[in-house]
Amino acid sequence: MTVVAPLPNAEWPYLEVLIRLALALSLGLLIGLERERRGKEAGLRTFGFIALLGALGGSLGENFAILSLALTGLLTVPLNVQTLRAGEGTELTTSAAMLVTCLAGILCGQGHTVTPAAVMVIATALLAWKERLAGFSTGLTEGEMRSALLLAILALVIYPALPVGAIGPGHLIEPRAAWVTVILIAGIGFVNYILWKLYGTRGVDLSAFFGGLVNSNFTVIEMSTRVRESQGRFAGAAYRAILVAMAAMMVRNATLLLILAPLAWLSAIGPLLLMIVTLAALVFRSYLSRARPPVESSSLQLELPFSLPMALRYGALFLVLHIVGTLVQREFGASGFYLITAIGGLLSSASAVAAAASMASQGAISPAVAGTGATIATLTSLAFSLSFVIRTRDRPLVARLAWAMLAVVAASALGIALSGYIQPLAERWIALSQSLR
Repeated sequence: MTVVAPLPNAEWPYLEVLIRLALALSLGLLIGLERERRGKEAGLRTFGFIALLGALGGSLGENFAILSLALTGLLTVPLNVQTLRAGEGTELTTSAAMLVTCLAGILCGQGHTVTPAAVMVIATALLAWKERLAGFSTGLTEGEMRSALLLAILALVIYPALPVGAIGPGHLIEPRAAWVTVILIAGIGFVNYILWKLYGTRGVDLSAFFGGLVNSNFTVIEMSTRVRESQGRFAGAAYRAILVAMAAMMVRNATLLLILAPLAWLSAIGPLLLMIVTLAALVFRSYLSRARPPVESSSLQLELPFSLPMALRYGALFLVLHIVGTLVQREFGASGFYLITAIGGLLSSASAVAAAASMASQGAISPAVAGTGATIATLTSLAFSLSFVIRTRDRPLVARLAWAMLAVVAASALGIALSGYIQPLAERWIALSQSLR
């Protein structure tokens, strides 16, 4: 009598597999919805099936995952043949989206959650923003392209070649830490420049906000020039735009602190937040005080987002502030560091804040001192910006901004006082959360 051996099988945990398939299906439907809205042949159902195919392949193992990806690749062939016969060209974008969807489904089948979700959201955004991205790319100048390539070279080519650790007399210089700060400041400025180019020209206040994220001083200079050219008729719009640009500069400085030294950010967020709220209240009050909204327009003319001289300037200023700040702090304590930070804020508040954060992360100063120094650098930068407005000789505008600066200084003083109570509580909470891990 012949005995037939049963085929091998596997019992999958039903709930876990169902969650993986549901995540893959939802991500496939997300990108399929965008394709369906544009009237593409591969739409909602097609992308849903592709995501499920990838999820099943990822759940079954590596060989089946490769097979599901290959089958998805075969699906792109008749899709492109059909569009070519119809005289509509190839569907390269949709074909690439199908392959990305299958790979995201494979990740879901293997148990990943955040990564495939992030990939699919980014892919859907790239498809949905087709016209905006195309318009942006065609509007790029040669100088802007060179800026982007230079930033990539500094980040991917020069940074790995720098020595690791502290060098020089007294081990005061850390080349990689300095270069990371330069890249971070330049990268934030470059992203903000792109946002300004995409959205900033739609209105004075929006343009001032993105311009302030890139370079608040240039924004204030531009607004002051508009006031002089209009013989004071642009003063109302300039007042709000300058306040918005200053608030944007504070947001950028707070972001730098959060990335480079989170504990220093906890110390500085109180005064920075109160200053931002004060500026926002003044802008809102200015809007309410207008009887009729006049027709106002202004287009900022910012310099290129990134250049080699700018990189060298940021790097040199950061190193000088870091070295001098460390030496002065050792000799004169926190008061000496505050003086150097105030001077640095006149030159570049971003570099001064980054230097303070770097010193705090290395243990040269306490996070509280770094946070206060960042606040001082921000205030001195505001004072320096106000000097450009004085050149307009528009006394009402100068007086309004002077009163606004006094309100901001009062808000910063209140924030610094409150930080003395908030900082110890925050540090205790962080230490407790780390001990419970």
